[in-house]
Amino acid sequence: MKEVSILLFKDFETLDVFGPVEIFGRLKDVYSVTFYSLNGGIIKNSHGVNLETVSLEKILQGTDIFLIPGGWGTRKEINNIPLLNNILQISQKSQFILTVCTGSALLAKTGLLNGRIATSNKKAFQWVISNNLNVRWLKKARWNNDGKFYTSSGISSGMDMVLGFISDLHGEKIADTIASEIEYNWQKDKTIDNFSI
Repeated sequence: MKEVSILLFKDFETLDVFGPVEIFGRLKDVYSVTFYSLNGGIIKNSHGVNLETVSLEKILQGTDIFLIPGGWGTRKEINNIPLLNNILQISQKSQFILTVCTGSALLAKTGLLNGRIATSNKKAFQWVISNNLNVRWLKKARWNNDGKFYTSSGISSGMDMVLGFISDLHGEKIADTIASEIEYNWQKDKTIDNFSI
């Protein structure tokens, strides 16, 4: 069983988290999902979603899949040095790191994306890239993968990225089956980005 460890912080974006959770949850014999935050406890977002989390210190030695969502909360967390240090340590020791939306800004701030190709939410693109100019930012991409790092554009693109991730690891047929089960029109071509500005 592989663990999907999802980082939460105040004002995370709901779909950034629950879109991927729905998809990983379709392979419940393969993946288990756990929510984490810097100090553990209940984390709330602006949509009124409250989730119980475990402290990040429990996975400092790494995890199978570390998912970092975006949302308005990233604007505050980008200066949260203890959180960034935890993201750095966990990401260095984890098998795969996935970011949704402006979650890529938090990962980029650690320096782990330096020289790598990554993307992010196009509506917040200038803010994201301002946090690290050493990343090879893709202005037009639904999602991208560079080694163990998968980054996606805005909000719903996290679902396309995770289906792409599932396809890479388990085959396109399984990803297609999941997309059909959840009645989702999966954008398989990661270079097609209708929201690019």
